[in-house]
Amino acid sequence: MKLTLTARALVIGIGLLVAGILLGGGATYWYAVRKQASVASQSAGPAPKQAPSQSSSVGNMPGMDMSGKQPQGSTAAPNQGMSNMPGMNTPGSSSGQTAGMENMAPGTVMLDPATQQEINVTYTTVRRAHLKRTIRTVGLLQMDDEKISRVHVKVAGWIENVYLNYVGKLIEKGQPLFTLYSPDLVSTEQEYLIARKGQQYLAKTPYTDVSSDAESLLNATRDRLRLWDISDAQIHDIETSGKAQRIMTLYSPINGFVMSRNAYEQTYVTPETDLYDIADLSTIWVYVDIFEYEAPYVHIGQTAQMQLSYFPGRTYRGKVTYIYPTLDPKTRTIKVRLEFPNPGYELKPDMYADVELNVDYGAQTLVPSEAVLNSGTRQVVFIAKGDGYFEPRDIKIGDQFDGQTVVLAGLKPGEKIVASGNFLIDSESRLGAAMQQMAASMPGMNMGKGAK
Repeated sequence: MKLTLTARALVIGIGLLVAGILLGGGATYWYAVRKQASVASQSAGPAPKQAPSQSSSVGNMPGMDMSGKQPQGSTAAPNQGMSNMPGMNTPGSSSGQTAGMENMAPGTVMLDPATQQEINVTYTTVRRAHLKRTIRTVGLLQMDDEKISRVHVKVAGWIENVYLNYVGKLIEKGQPLFTLYSPDLVSTEQEYLIARKGQQYLAKTPYTDVSSDAESLLNATRDRLRLWDISDAQIHDIETSGKAQRIMTLYSPINGFVMSRNAYEQTYVTPETDLYDIADLSTIWVYVDIFEYEAPYVHIGQTAQMQLSYFPGRTYRGKVTYIYPTLDPKTRTIKVRLEFPNPGYELKPDMYADVELNVDYGAQTLVPSEAVLNSGTRQVVFIAKGDGYFEPRDIKIGDQFDGQTVVLAGLKPGEKIVASGNFLIDSESRLGAAMQQMAASMPGMNMGKGAK
């Protein structure tokens, strides 16, 4: 218990000692200030009356008067301290500058020509221009999936003769592929011939219901042949000959190249058998990957250009036909499909190409990117007002590329702004704004504006 009281007494004693030192220092400083003010007033005669707003002792502290006026009896030069810093002109540092700065926006600074040259200040003019951008990427050529035909039979049977017997061959629509013998097909042909004879015989009967049924049976049999890809010309041959044909020839449904083949002679095939894949390469698809930040500038119908190393100097023109709805999480890219005409079949699947997408922004207001001070939450440029005055202005920016920045709001074409050296001007502006705020918050501090 005794030790505890002794420690407490020791702490209280130290606290009283510190408080005494602080009070003594403050009293000494106050006495020095009053002494200096008394000496100045005695040497200059009676002091003029001060306004109530200037009665604060802070305003009378040496070095705190930034109005540019020299106290009476003082031998110091005007604007001692911060107002005489090289290149810095605080508002109110002289009567001429005060008159010029009164109508300026907060944060406006004035730099003499020597200082501007020293910090390498250059200027540029805000301009309005038609803006275009090019997105460059790499593409992979593929077949047009909408122009691929897979050949199947619709009735089971045996292949007898094959006319298209190797992959890569270019064929035309209507060219024969192979012949097929199908018992079901032969039976249907015979049924068709019988139905046709019955319809011709019963067409003369006075009973309309009987003749109508015969006509319906003939049409149903004909439709079955058509559904099995038997053409009207082949049906006409059956009618003309009056005999069922043992084998039927199947033909190519499109113009294109044979990409795969599973049709061989004396092979039994069913509707599930994939016999041929035929691709029309008159148009080619190109798949490209674009970064997610470029996605807003790509749209369906947008023009594109493509170049291949295999054909130096050749440029192919196409358009965007589809934008995939998902993003690759590994590469942060979106897949886009382009379509290019390929009349000479020069473009072949699995080739690589250099692709350019053209983005048209229309007319935009532009400034050099280095002229914009971007803090992330605020974008500022400095307007050159003439006579060395620079006014900060908040702007709203858009896209940035190729050293140019799109200005959405805050500037007009033709305005003169600072292009380089703006970082040091911004530092000067922030310092001046901070000093003005400090003066406004301290009643006795005079920054020159409104001083008498």
